[in-house]
Amino acid sequence: MISAFEYVTVFISIILGLGVTQILTGIADLVHQNDRVKIYWPHLVWIFLALVMHVQEWWVTFELRSYGPWRLPTFLFVLLYPVVLFILARLLFPFGLSEGRVDLEKFYFENYRRIFLFVAILALLSILDNLLLRKYFVEDIIAPGIVMILLSATAMARISSPWLHKGVAIFLLLSMIISIAIEWDRWLVTS
Repeated sequence: MISAFEYVTVFISIILGLGVTQILTGIADLVHQNDRVKIYWPHLVWIFLALVMHVQEWWVTFELRSYGPWRLPTFLFVLLYPVVLFILARLLFPFGLSEGRVDLEKFYFENYRRIFLFVAILALLSILDNLLLRKYFVEDIIAPGIVMILLSATAMARISSPWLHKGVAIFLLLSMIISIAIEWDRWLVTS
């Protein structure tokens, strides 16, 4: 017989797997049709960040193994993050790469507001999850709070300055790398 945690994480894992599939399929399409794709490196950073966020969510879900009892509203709340991640994964790639030239810079600037909105939603969900379920300290929500404010403000103000978007991509990438380095011992799965 499986535990309640094992039961609920199966569905979470399926949704995360679908998101990773979207990302890997999108990358494979870009590679496969590289002669027709104009690369924009900040967009590639977002693709990488989304992939790492999927893996990170799967990894940190293990922290909920001692959470209980599970109720449907709690499960639906926990499920929101993987669902939003899946939508983000889909937003990062243009539909139908089969015709014409694909300019990822143009695609990025046509869609950055939606991408930023969904990442801001992820940051908000992370804050709520950290405070309500995982009982983290208030200082643990500072980084997601900064991300949420930065991306929401940029999207709402419709700021499309290339240097700002390059800076945001570098900032988020460095933040992720630094967070993983600082929290190295926290990213440990034990039985």
